[in-house]
Amino acid sequence: MSHPLYVAFIWHQHQPLYKSPGSGVSLSPSQQYRLPWVRLHGTKDYLDLVLLLERYPKLHQTVNLVPSLILQLEDYIAGTAFDPYLTASLTPDEQLTYQQREFIIQHFFDANHHTLIDPHPRYAELYQQRQEKGQAWCLANWELSDYGDLLAWHNLAWIDPLFWDDPEIAAWLKQGRNFTLSDRQRIYSKQREILSQIIPQHRKMQEAGQLEVTTTPYTHPILPLLADTNSGRVAVPNMTLPKLRFEWAEDIPRHLRKAWDFYKDRFGQIPRGLWPSEQSVSPQILPDIINQGFKWICSDEAVLGWTLKHLFHRDGAGNVQQPELLYRPYRLQTAEGDLSIVFRDHRLSDLIGFTYSAMPAKKAAADLVGHLQAIAKMQRDSQSEQPWLVTIALDGENCWEFYPQDGKPFLEALYQSLSDEPRLKLVTVSEFLEEFPATATIPGGQLHSGSWVDGSFTTWIGDPAKNRAWDYLTEARKMLASHPEATEENNPEAWEALYAAEGSDWFWWFGAGHSSNQDAIFDRLFREHLFGIYKALNEPVPPYLKQPVENHQAQGNHTPQGFIHPVIDGRGDEQDWDKAGRIEIGGARGTMHNSSVIQRLWYGVDHLNFYLRLDFKSGAAPGQDLPAELNLLWFYPEKTMVNSPVPLADVPDAAPLNYLFHHLLEVNLLTQSIQFREAGDNHQWYPRFSRAQVALNSCLELAVPWADLQVPPDYPLRLILVLADEGRFSNYLPENALIPIEVP
Repeated sequence: MSHPLYVAFIWHQHQPLYKSPGSGVSLSPSQQYRLPWVRLHGTKDYLDLVLLLERYPKLHQTVNLVPSLILQLEDYIAGTAFDPYLTASLTPDEQLTYQQREFIIQHFFDANHHTLIDPHPRYAELYQQRQEKGQAWCLANWELSDYGDLLAWHNLAWIDPLFWDDPEIAAWLKQGRNFTLSDRQRIYSKQREILSQIIPQHRKMQEAGQLEVTTTPYTHPILPLLADTNSGRVAVPNMTLPKLRFEWAEDIPRHLRKAWDFYKDRFGQIPRGLWPSEQSVSPQILPDIINQGFKWICSDEAVLGWTLKHLFHRDGAGNVQQPELLYRPYRLQTAEGDLSIVFRDHRLSDLIGFTYSAMPAKKAAADLVGHLQAIAKMQRDSQSEQPWLVTIALDGENCWEFYPQDGKPFLEALYQSLSDEPRLKLVTVSEFLEEFPATATIPGGQLHSGSWVDGSFTTWIGDPAKNRAWDYLTEARKMLASHPEATEENNPEAWEALYAAEGSDWFWWFGAGHSSNQDAIFDRLFREHLFGIYKALNEPVPPYLKQPVENHQAQGNHTPQGFIHPVIDGRGDEQDWDKAGRIEIGGARGTMHNSSVIQRLWYGVDHLNFYLRLDFKSGAAPGQDLPAELNLLWFYPEKTMVNSPVPLADVPDAAPLNYLFHHLLEVNLLTQSIQFREAGDNHQWYPRFSRAQVALNSCLELAVPWADLQVPPDYPLRLILVLADEGRFSNYLPENALIPIEVP
């Protein structure tokens, strides 16, 4: 029997608890919620995703809604949630304090400006004033109408384009400027109106059979780390662990039971699927999941690879080899019973999350459908009796900020193509498992302890700041345990504060790896939740909780923190490069020192290109104080291939300049022209075609397609930059090092 290729999309909707404990007791209303993201993502991302899907009834999908997100949505719907952004928005212009004006100028452009600010002329005008003239100038020169318009646009821009045909919203978009307090109050009412439809719409579509709604442990904790922080050493044996070992497995059934009961109350049925926070799993957490009644969970292909001791390779098109191992459910066998598990295709999920936003919508949709069609052909060629299930699972909110029109054109093109393709069938996970129960088995004890990030827990533990936060949490948990009289029934404040502090997001932002302009607020919120435990127990708060967990000053050098998709125009847009790796050149020790014309080097990747940016000293000009030729040379460590030396005169015989390289991209900084070459026999270099983009304006920006380098996914390579003048070596960077790059 020939099966279609079954595809399960799972969209994960989550926000941490921005609500400070004790709100409404000791805090003013404007301090209840520290950040506005539940309200703003609620108007932009949660409702439109399922409303779009409803237009394509043949397509079934799964949406995961985290309890802590739903709780906060309900506060906003009830009108009892206020965050500083909302409070400012509802303040009469003439009553805005100096501090509020500073806050507005600093934070009311917290959005991707390409997609959320630039499309709206008045919003873009205000943004350009702040960027070009600075915050101090705005504070000194803006009139009340400027603040009024910015307050309105910050809220309007986050309303999804799907709702722009609403007469009131259409009128505001057309109005553009001169917004009044009354306008802003109506915009807030419209936000609450949209938020109020989110849960009913999910419930309706689940009851109709097009949607499956799943849940997550109550406040999105990393369950394996609650069971034992030593589980961090399963994937990283030499991990530096916190000084105190956190072992509170008894908290796991609490989080699961609260999520289960919460779900039953909102959706009128019991949940079948569980999205473990950050797709983090371990053998220790399985019994509690099974005992609570969940039927299936999901995780990442990296976890499956570690579990099977199999490294998933991909072909040149990026499609997984030995697909029959990944595209099937498994049955985890334990003494408490069995539990089904599906593993997502990491690359297909990442393409939606990080890459397709930079492509034209129809081309991106065609690319994804093309990958699925290629997998369907592999399934037919395999003549497998068992149907295949491709799981695509990812964050369902943050990626759309980078798509034009919040991803609407992409999703429409994708859903239409999937509706028209008879060999592809979109299903919920439970639908598939009911018709085709898992036959492949994995002993529960064999399951790898890891997450979607490299199959490890290094994103949440192992860094000095992350470990310090775990120690603080451990001390607070021990304090709660020393009060057996403080039960959930008679002291819910203490337990709610604990659950909030156990959430994963605080540890995500601590230490190296991730950063935002709200790091200090996340730090403060984490400590406020711990404060709440001591306060509810009437215990003194430890002095260390009154100090930040870490210093939040801007970092110097750092490695890439995520995929980037910069516009190559030579302007160095700050948002385009905010997740890029950075190396400080000017002011560094050694030969370049602070006399260097090149001040800073940025680098990053997505699934399409490698990106490079160089920042110069003000007024620097190629051919004068800056050599006119820039050479990018790629070195492939421990790979057997033909290589050649740097083809310049007067190159010093010192590492890494005396290495042999395989690819060379020459950039003429005067003409912005490029020549691409590949190493050949006898230390020769041969011309090759390149689609690299280069732009030089206030800085140099460069995009080199992976297709030029013809390297497979997960391939390691290293890069050095060599400056030359008329074919003679001038200098190189970074000093005494190569830039490490991993092909996605």
